[in-house]
Amino acid sequence: MSVFIDNATRLVVQGITGRDGSFHAKQMMEYGTQVVAGVTPGKGGQRFENAVPVFNTVAEAVAATKANTAVIYVPAAVAASAIFEAADAGIGLVIGITEGIPVLDMTRVLPFVRERGARLIGPNCPGLISPAKSKVGIIPGNICKPGNVGVVSRSGTLTYEIVHQLSTHGLGQSTCIGIGGDPLIGTNFIDCLTAFQADAETDAIVMIGEIGGTDEQQAAEFAKREVKKPIVGFIAGQTAPPGRRMGHAGAIIAGSSGTAAEKMAAFEKAGISVMKRPADVVPLLKERM
Repeated sequence: MSVFIDNATRLVVQGITGRDGSFHAKQMMEYGTQVVAGVTPGKGGQRFENAVPVFNTVAEAVAATKANTAVIYVPAAVAASAIFEAADAGIGLVIGITEGIPVLDMTRVLPFVRERGARLIGPNCPGLISPAKSKVGIIPGNICKPGNVGVVSRSGTLTYEIVHQLSTHGLGQSTCIGIGGDPLIGTNFIDCLTAFQADAETDAIVMIGEIGGTDEQQAAEFAKREVKKPIVGFIAGQTAPPGRRMGHAGAIIAGSSGTAAEKMAAFEKAGISVMKRPADVVPLLKERM
């Protein structure tokens, strides 16, 4: 098993003929992901890399290829429309890589996706990877190795750092998920913790949060009640000044609820081992596993 994607994932790449879409589509294909279709309006009938058919709409792509997952590499101004189109075409899992999507757009996207029974990961995220099975997004496949540690993170760069630490020390991953750092996202920590708890191949979990909001506190309370597997956590932005946004649109401290100290205290209260720095992940996991 793995979480959300596996060998059966059939991927359509929205924006496959653009700069980012074409680059990462090649990377995903080389990793072994089943990229069955691309979508670029007006370019239907072409073939990407002489192998992948390109369609004008997601509905056409789904009808022809039975795609069940979509990844979005289109500009922020039209990204919401691309998510609408994927969900409306019956795609069950949509991964939004695009950053800079207006929050107002996301207030319309999230209920639309849920009403159609689809899951959105992101936006403004690196996607996810189940090592040796499937990669959807931009997480480098060469730093991952198959194993039994699930990783969920708000930060793309820290995902790479933590995964590199794990792989270098022989701790492979079941699935690594970048959920994104925007104020409104489709899949949160609790969703991923639930999936990892249910996954027979995940024996331990690494949760990477950051300052801003209360998602980490809510996830810690949930983990204390519902998650039986060991969790190691990290909070980015431990030296951030109050009122200053640090990196992600959602990483801004308001009062005391979004501070690193408050989140780390919530982790400790829930029995989550807390890293002071990313390099601590391996010794802490080995203590708990």
